[in-house]
Amino acid sequence: MNPIALRLLNQQLICPQFDKPEEVIKQMGAMQAQEYRMMRWAVAMRTKKPSAKAFKKAFDSGQIVRLHLMRGTWQLVSANDYWPLLDLCAPKALAVIKGWMSSNKISIPDEEAMKIREILAQTATDKGSVTKEDFVQALAEKGISMDEHRLSYHIRYAELSGTLCSGDLLPMKATYALAADKVKNRNKMHRDEALAMLTRKYFQSRQPATLEDFVWWSGLNINDCRRGIEILGDYLHVEMWRAASLPLREFYFTDDCRTRGFRKGKYLLIPPYDEYLIGYKSRDIVLSPDYSHKAHNNSGIFQPIIAHDGVICGNWTPFKKELQADFFMGEHGSDVFVEWEKYKLFQEK
Repeated sequence: MNPIALRLLNQQLICPQFDKPEEVIKQMGAMQAQEYRMMRWAVAMRTKKPSAKAFKKAFDSGQIVRLHLMRGTWQLVSANDYWPLLDLCAPKALAVIKGWMSSNKISIPDEEAMKIREILAQTATDKGSVTKEDFVQALAEKGISMDEHRLSYHIRYAELSGTLCSGDLLPMKATYALAADKVKNRNKMHRDEALAMLTRKYFQSRQPATLEDFVWWSGLNINDCRRGIEILGDYLHVEMWRAASLPLREFYFTDDCRTRGFRKGKYLLIPPYDEYLIGYKSRDIVLSPDYSHKAHNNSGIFQPIIAHDGVICGNWTPFKKELQADFFMGEHGSDVFVEWEKYKLFQEK
């Protein structure tokens, strides 16, 4: 078994199967979207012909939706999965956010939350797609002033209640829209059905992965994650794996795991917060612990990284005219510039 090759294939990072960004999101279940500009490349690089315009079209039309969901952080989800995932993940995400508020000595009474939510919803209704600055202005018109930190919590409350989600895609700043207007399909599922769907999509797109990886990624409790695996039954099977210097792993695979298409010598310019790392609790299979600080710090800040044959070997800098790369493992080959040209072409298409 080569877990690195399997992850590259099933994450669509090598030999992608999909033409459209929304198809990638549907396959992945949810994708981390912490970095507003680079989330576009994270999705597009998993398509056959990466296109910034194609991503914007899918985003603006509501086929791709961005909101705070798992672990209280930004995610991209499919419109079809939006309501089921919100029902499934919101209670735990809300508990996480309230924990952050408590540690920051912030308390939002229910009465205040409802009042502010109504104002935010009305602002989005009136304008269609609004920025945080629009919210500040709307609150000021009603004599309400609050710092940005507190407003951010109110916005997250509104997202997790199904009131707000992403609006239109702007170059640099997030926008918000009324979720009921943006996501027309109010697809509902029983909890076990939604849990099975999320479990299937996680292992289908990130295999091989462990139960601990799934618990970390989903933000759900371990009993829910075990329940999801149980519901899928024979669709998942387990294989034990160990490599030199790494602990024994109990990996889950799906019956339709992609196994063909890996080729050696491939470089990837991976954006920060990408699922290739953030989709797993343990990252030592592709990232040497000696260099983990090059990819992320202990505060959860992730950097743009370079992978060669799936192994993280360097950093790169987006939004430059020429490739700026710093390799901390091995020597880079000319093929890395092929990926740079692909990235630049994506921005133009």
